[in-house]
Amino acid sequence: MNFLQFFVWGSWLISLGGYMSTQLGFSGLQIGSVYSTMGIASVFMPGLLGIVADRWINAERVFAVSHFISAGALIAATRVTDFQMFYSLMLVNSLFYMPTLALSNSVCYNVLTRKGYDVVKAFPPIRVWGTVGFIVAMWTVDFMGWTKSTFQLYQAAGAGIFLGCYAFTVPPSPPFLDETRKKSLASSLGLDAFVLFKHRDTALFFIFSLLLGAALQITNAFGGPFLDDFKTTYPDSFGVQHPNLLLSISQISETFFILLIPFFLTRFGIRNVILFSIFAWVLRFALFGLGNPDDKLYLLILSMIIYGMAFDFFNISGSLYVEKVAEPKIRSSAQGVFMIMTNGFGAIVGGYGSGWVVDHFTTEGIRDWPSIWFTFSGYALALAVLFLLVFRDKRIAVR
Repeated sequence: MNFLQFFVWGSWLISLGGYMSTQLGFSGLQIGSVYSTMGIASVFMPGLLGIVADRWINAERVFAVSHFISAGALIAATRVTDFQMFYSLMLVNSLFYMPTLALSNSVCYNVLTRKGYDVVKAFPPIRVWGTVGFIVAMWTVDFMGWTKSTFQLYQAAGAGIFLGCYAFTVPPSPPFLDETRKKSLASSLGLDAFVLFKHRDTALFFIFSLLLGAALQITNAFGGPFLDDFKTTYPDSFGVQHPNLLLSISQISETFFILLIPFFLTRFGIRNVILFSIFAWVLRFALFGLGNPDDKLYLLILSMIIYGMAFDFFNISGSLYVEKVAEPKIRSSAQGVFMIMTNGFGAIVGGYGSGWVVDHFTTEGIRDWPSIWFTFSGYALALAVLFLLVFRDKRIAVR
């Protein structure tokens, strides 16, 4: 289930920007706005469908139906070229796919608990297959030559439909009526955790979560178009011929840096590990600005490797920070707020903001990629300096 869950996402997330740029002729702002639909969906849909699964309908059934609707939207999107219609269909896809990320975890936890497994020990080896699924999907799209084709959407839709059918075969995850019906709607949506904003350092952390969440959308949306623009200068280079294969090094790097997190946390503490993550984003974008897919391919590969630190060190350490500062009674809600700030509002800011930057440095259809990437790198550097100066929470030392 985890393999297919992320196989669906990996089929189009990294390559769709190239398809929209080359085949549909969308501008940078339009491409960014399509990617921002994931942020819009993440603000409220996981909470709403979570309530449905908690109170009325088995989680695996909500999960299945969501995948069916998401797949239908992807199939419909293959048949349109108009921006407004394409945007609307991708918004529907996001509204029903993004909640399945949380629902898949809920189903897994329920099944493992009911079967008597230790979730802490049993779930990580299962979850890693999600990363494997993401990578396999990217490689499939790359080797089949679908990075600029609608077949990437068909692949995602086909996997989603299969996963939806498969979900009906897993052990049931029924609603917990006695516990969840007593919760208020605000509590179910995670709104009670906004009390954390009363503390200065916690409020600052969530603001930085939003601003760093924006960084993730940048290479998701524009990594493909960036490599595709080298097709005139380096048409036979590895990066141009196999963009998804090159970009997938980022996901492979994630699996490595996840293993390093315990060492870094105990040695340097949460605050410094988050700071390392921000500086990693500086290098991630700067190396893109300096590299090319031919004689400077090594710089792009190094950027992909650094991505693992940039992404994992913040997401894992940030989640641990929230765990430490939140009271147990709002633990789940607090984690929900963290996700809303990074994958919700952060994705919206990143989608529209990165699109505006790309359009700003585009003249007569020619993109000035070094200026684009150095602008993003400067943005991350400014965040690093601000974080270093203003965030000094003494409650989060890990030794």
